Amino acid sequence: MYLTRLILNPQNRRVQKEIAAPYEMHRTILSAFPPRMAEDERVLWRLEVQPRTGLPVLLVQSQELPDWFCVSATKAPNFLMQTNQPNPAIKAYDPQITKGRQLSFRLRANPTVKREGKRLGLYREEEQITWLQRKAFQHGFRLLDFRISTQEIVTSTIHRGEETHTLKLFGIQYDGMLVVEEAMQFREALEHGIGSGKGMGFGLLSVASPGR
Repeated sequence: MYLTRLILNPQNRRVQKEIAAPYEMHRTILSAFPPRMAEDERVLWRLEVQPRTGLPVLLVQSQELPDWFCVSATKAPNFLMQTNQPNPAIKAYDPQITKGRQLSFRLRANPTVKREGKRLGLYREEEQITWLQRKAFQHGFRLLDFRISTQEIVTSTIHRGEETHTLKLFGIQYDGMLVVEEAMQFREALEHGIGSGKGMGFGLLSVASPGR
């Protein structure tokens, strides 16, 4: 897998538009990859704010190596910030996952449940906790400690031919510690994400060794 970090220019109008309409950000991200990818390929992403600078940072995880010419100074002037560090910064990502390993994690998720064929957002904290516990069991890990923050409604308009659809998804962020119980299932969660709304920037499970 590969991880890319892109520091966006918040003064750029296109950046402002795509932050406000995450599905457009998703389309920009996909333009860094071949039009036809493998069926099991899943490009995951999350938009964050860099604590030190307050700048928007886009994190992208993929199985294929991306080509970010689509947001280069030639193709999209001033989309990215001019920095003294590589931007975009790409690195190979092959986490060593073993049973019993403890990891810190971050997950921006769209917790939902299906009732009578409809997908409904979970707004009460006890439901959000139960949702994450259920996902942990399904994906081969156990929660040691976590907190919930950044509750928001994410809205985006999608144009398909002459039809226009407005999506509204409820998003929250989980941060905490976990322990791996089934390595294969856990790696699958890392590669394919957790929950729904992945095209809107949800589902990317980021992990690191404690203390990093």
